Amino acid sequence: MIRVAVAGCAGRMGSAVVDAVTAAEDMEIVCGIDPHASGKADAFPVFATVTEALDAVEADVLVDFTQPAVVAANLAVALPRGVDCVVGTTGLATATLEELAASAADGTCLFYAPNFTTGAVLMMEFARAAAPYFPEAEVIEFHHCNKKDAPSGTAVRTAQMIAEARSPRVSAAPGRETEMPGAEGARGALVDGVPVHAVRSMGYVASQEVIFGSLGQTLTIRHDSWDRTSYMPGVLLGIRSVGEREGLIVGLETFMD
Repeated sequence: MIRVAVAGCAGRMGSAVVDAVTAAEDMEIVCGIDPHASGKADAFPVFATVTEALDAVEADVLVDFTQPAVVAANLAVALPRGVDCVVGTTGLATATLEELAASAADGTCLFYAPNFTTGAVLMMEFARAAAPYFPEAEVIEFHHCNKKDAPSGTAVRTAQMIAEARSPRVSAAPGRETEMPGAEGARGALVDGVPVHAVRSMGYVASQEVIFGSLGQTLTIRHDSWDRTSYMPGVLLGIRSVGEREGLIVGLETFMD
């Protein structure tokens, strides 16, 4: 049995992770971590901090779906103790991930996925394949109004993949010079030269469009997640896979071979 600790266990994503792990035959929840729900769960203990949790129980994997402001501190505790980490909290810079991975005990894995849905991973891979053939690309992401970061980690990663696929040609967003005074940013935030637009509204869970354009044609690639259960097969795949890896691994596609 894989012993799993869930940080952010009382949140929307954390609760879905708890349900998915509980239903899996090859893993078990040994504890939760949530400062707003410590001691409240019936099936397992809940601690206020990762330090308290790992002092009290033995865990093989820490799954983190907390907040961008606290995730790095959680990982800084777990990784040196040899606890593999599966991270779905976005907002971490690549340099921060690399620094955290360098602090890990030998044989320990830090796995970070901007998105855990197989459809979103395929959307990004299709965008990578299309990028060299279209001079223009835009990313539009749609999320619920309570999302803590903008743009989303998926959108940032998609833009980076588009830019990488075009290299050595540099991505250049047309039309920045047309932005009206006082409305700078109307053409979106530039991520490696690719405009990224973030929509926040009730009614969405997570959706994204990648729009490519060239002379006389457009190509639109879209993925929609309507329920958080869509992330759970990817989360379970990450939990099952990190024990055989070490160091920093980014992207669910690494485990989808």
